[in-house]
Amino acid sequence: MPGLYLQEFEPGQIFQHSLRRSITESDNMLFSNMTLNPQPLHIDFDFASKTEWGKPLVNSLFTLGLMIGISVNDTTVGTTIANLGMTDVVFPHPLFHGDTLRVETEVLSVRESKSKSDRGIVEFEHRGYNQHDVLVARCTRQAMMRKKTD
Repeated sequence: MPGLYLQEFEPGQIFQHSLRRSITESDNMLFSNMTLNPQPLHIDFDFASKTEWGKPLVNSLFTLGLMIGISVNDTTVGTTIANLGMTDVVFPHPLFHGDTLRVETEVLSVRESKSKSDRGIVEFEHRGYNQHDVLVARCTRQAMMRKKTD
């Protein structure tokens, strides 16, 4: 199923993404090791047990990637030209092994490109919540989107 074109986005539009994902210990360990991130807070159970959290935290970059990835099927699959940037990325509460991430996306702004007539820029705010509806991640993303041609 293709994503939406520039003209199909409207500021204020909110997508409640039906795709959800539970995070496993294996996900966290694999991502941390693949990205060469030796942070013991993510990969050392003994170290993490002595922190205020008492257990390993899911790597926040995995959380960010998963949050945006969940949004793609409903919004931009096949119609994105490029991600232009991500700003205002925050992780107000950690995710842990066994948590389930759900995501909603709000369209903040839509504008046509000033230099190319076949595209424009959509600004999204992605928000990720755990299974208790606690906000665990939020970011603003700018994506260059294709325009629908007749």
